[in-house]
Amino acid sequence: MSLNKLYIFLVFCFVACHSTNKTGRVEQKTKSSNEEAMPEKIDYTGKPTVVYKTKNDYRKNVPITLSDDKTKVVSYPAPTDVFYNGQLAYPSELINGYLLDNRGISVNTVFTKYTYEEYSKLKATPDLETFLKSIIDKDPFVEIYNCGNRYRFKDVVPELNNEIKNNRLKLYLRLK
Repeated sequence: MSLNKLYIFLVFCFVACHSTNKTGRVEQKTKSSNEEAMPEKIDYTGKPTVVYKTKNDYRKNVPITLSDDKTKVVSYPAPTDVFYNGQLAYPSELINGYLLDNRGISVNTVFTKYTYEEYSKLKATPDLETFLKSIIDKDPFVEIYNCGNRYRFKDVVPELNNEIKNNRLKLYLRLK
């Protein structure tokens, strides 16, 4: 085998050993010595645990999701869909200004002028043009993380507060 072929083979092997897997599991970054042990892998399949901070206080505003270019509405709730466990789906407050999503937001989510309370009382879902006109911020997030499958947490709010307090949120999948 020539030296060039050997080099290409070694590069191929290196890349293959470091490719992403298809199981939805992402390896964690190495932890520093003062951090508690984190699981080696976090399961990102299933219902995501989204933790975020926004530029302004949008906790009471209904989120909708736009296309990547932020010109079209691609997802929005019906007035009956703004509930979580029988209550309005306000995000759960975490420490240091972070919020835990209870509605289904993503990096392309924006917030509308509609509050959860007033939106839940609408008789019909607004049309797409009305939704576009109701957006109060097309780039609301300061930070947004996917902390893995929601069901891996036994008591999600205290566990996430612990992650934030111990500066471990950055170990999760940062979306912005």
